[in-house]
Amino acid sequence: MFVHTVFFWLNRPESQDDRDALRAGLESLKGIDAISKAYVGIPADTRRPVVDHSYDFSLTFVFADRAAHDAYQVHPVHLEFVDVCKHLWLRVQIYDAVS
Repeated sequence: MFVHTVFFWLNRPESQDDRDALRAGLESLKGIDAISKAYVGIPADTRRPVVDHSYDFSLTFVFADRAAHDAYQVHPVHLEFVDVCKHLWLRVQIYDAVS
């Protein structure tokens, strides 16, 4: 199993239009067949010193293996998402894990 988690910080977090556009872009990625499980979310209201709430959106995709992840990275829907939405974010942080 290969787990791909990405955190996004918006350029303009106060803009509902930007929030809606990024959410729509993230949701569009769920249609890529290489993804076994997909989750798009926002920070939970958990308040503990070890919890980072500074990001605006996150996505977690589970792939069967590294090859499926690699296919996702070059999939036309993913490439279009990056091209169309990259102006919306200030920062992206990725964590990949395998089991």
